[in-house]
Parts: sequence; structure tokens; C-alpha cells
Amino acid sequence: MSFEDFRRKASKAILELRQTKPPEIILVHHDDADGLCSGAIMKTALEREGYKIKTLCLEKIYPEVIKSLHKGTDQTILYADIGSAHADFISECNLSRNLTIILDHHDPKPHTDPKVYDLNLEHFGFRGENEFSGATCNYLFAKALDDHNVDLSYLALVGSREIPGDLAGLNKVVLDEAVKSGVVQVEGKRIEIIKLGLRVDQLFSKLQILGAVGYYSGGPQLGIQAALQGLDEQIKKKIDEWEEQRKAVNKSLLARLYREGLKETEHIQWFDAGNIYENMGTKVIGQFCSFISYRTQLIKQDKYIFGFMNVPQEIPEWGELKEHLVKVSVRVPKNLKSMINEDKMPGAVNLLLKASEEFGVADGHQYAASAVIPLDKKEVTIDNAEKVLTL
Repeated sequence: MSFEDFRRKASKAILELRQTKPPEIILVHHDDADGLCSGAIMKTALEREGYKIKTLCLEKIYPEVIKSLHKGTDQTILYADIGSAHADFISECNLSRNLTIILDHHDPKPHTDPKVYDLNLEHFGFRGENEFSGATCNYLFAKALDDHNVDLSYLALVGSREIPGDLAGLNKVVLDEAVKSGVVQVEGKRIEIIKLGLRVDQLFSKLQILGAVGYYSGGPQLGIQAALQGLDEQIKKKIDEWEEQRKAVNKSLLARLYREGLKETEHIQWFDAGNIYENMGTKVIGQFCSFISYRTQLIKQDKYIFGFMNVPQEIPEWGELKEHLVKVSVRVPKNLKSMINEDKMPGAVNLLLKASEEFGVADGHQYAASAVIPLDKKEVTIDNAEKVLTL
């Protein structure tokens, strides 16, 4: 498979989209910076084509939500930076009723519905771990819609900041294209977004706050606005407010962990944040796990980090979940990364998929993964993961 195969498959999806002529497209996107950039790319590109867009920002693929979205008929649903890891479940819910396009970079599952187009570039020989972000996948689809969408290339670069190290693979191709088109300017390691007067890393860090911390308070909508128009005074004020809230909670939780320590099994170290992050999006628990993974006085460098927090019942712009759920995030400290690279230990997403396969919805990457599970399955998840690791 190759990029040309991606272009052919994308062209087929675009042809069906144009033949369908939907009165409205439901755009489901993730809540982190990559997801906000993905949403901003597709909202803009599709509106330029004359489509009316209804956005729905999801932190995870909640089964209740997906079933409700796909129970209708003759709809067009597009997933941006989310969905590929659950393409099998989306296929089961869709049953060829709706044109569904997935543009993502998370480890994919096979889909069975011919009306579902999973254009994750992993299917075409590229690695979502380091060669393309969700925003890059969405940008390349936008370019397939119309070459004039090259002006959105900076959003692919912002989303790609979630991938450690220098830009590589398709991300580097997009950088070169953005420079050539005058969308960004590069000075050393700094990438300046010309129309916004912001660096790529600056916008990325602000979007991480808007989408994650502000998820239940209109943050995703402000994030898409900031991605397209920059940071006005209202948005800056919200970012400062939410970041102060998160810092205060992080400080309190960190002090508790230094005081009490994490719970441990042979291969896992874990903690339960409960409701400490109340009114914030659940992405914050993964961010906190990443933050503490570098604290060698607190964290064992050869054990997986599991962090739990309670999931609020309300899903903005959708409704209330019936089930009481918990978010579990997994991160991999430095020494364990080397063992994963050498195939001596399973990656985070592979471990979590097996640990929660009977009751959870998991996805992610080799060094970072997450799942939503029932409230009473926290210790079962730890026990299951430990069993997987001792087989």
C-alpha cells in the first residue's frame, strides 16, 4: 500500500460524498490539540464545499453515543482524530445506513461495512506513532477535496506536536509544503504560523488546555475558533483561568502521591484521582500521568503507570450517559519504552485492550493509551493487566 492508494480511496469517498449531497454533516472530533486541529480542518474544508456542519467533540468513543449517532439513516458522519480504533464497532452500529468517513491515526481495527471509509494512513503503510498525526490525515483528505486547502497545512503541524521528536514521514512532507506555500516560516526549531503570528508549539499548548480542561465549559468550540483565528482576549482569559485550576489540582494530587505513594503490583503502579478533576475533561488524567512519568523519585521507571478518574455523566452537545464510567489512562516511563521497542513488553494500547476487552473501550498508542470502563472495574482492570504481563 502507498500514498497513492490513500488518494484513490479518498477520491472514492469524496465521490460518494458529493453524490449523496447531505443537508448536514455530523463532524465528530477528539478533544486534544490534534483533535481540535482535525475538527478545524474538516469544518473549514467542508464548509468551503457548501456543506452545513454539526460538530460533536468526544473524549472517547462512548458506545451509547455511537449507537445513537448511527441509528438514523441517510446521514453523513465524519470522524476526525477519533474512531479508527473502533471501526469494527462503528460498522456494527452503522449497518450501511449512513456514509461514514474516518480520518484518524490511532491503531485501527478492521471495519466490515462498505459504507464506512476508514482512511487512517496506517492502512496505507504509514505509522501513526511518528509519521502522521490525526490532523495530518484530515489535512491530506482536505487537500484531496481541494488543493486550495493548503492554507490549512499549519493545523496539521500543530496537531503533530503531540508526536515527540522532529517531524518525520508525512508530517515532514506537510511542513515542506507549508513553507513552500508561505503558510509557515521556519527559524531553527521554531515554526511560525504567518497569519496568526503564533508559533506552532504555542498554539498547541493553548489548545491542549482549551480542549482538555475546558471540555465541559465550551472549550472545544473556543479551541476550533483559536485554531482558525488565533487567540483573542476572551480566549486568553479562559486559558489562564482553566490552566490555574488544573495546576492547583495537579499540585494537590502530586502532593498526595508523594505522601501516600502509588499502589503497586509486580509490573504496574497506579492511583485513583476520583472526582478531584471535577468539571474538567478526562484528558487531564492522561496529561497528569505523562507529567509524573519523568519524576524518578516518585515513579518506578520499569512499571506501567495507570491513572483513574471518574467520568462525568453529561456529554456536551449530546446528553447524559446512563452508565457510570471511569477513565483509565496508561503511560510508559523511559526504561519501559526501551523494553517495548525491543518487544520484551507489550505496548500500552495492546496491554489495555486485553485488560479491558470484556467491558471497556480502549485505544491509543504504544506509549500512551486510555479506556473508559464501568465504575466497578478499576481493580479488575489492574488484575487483568497483571495477568497479561505474567503469561
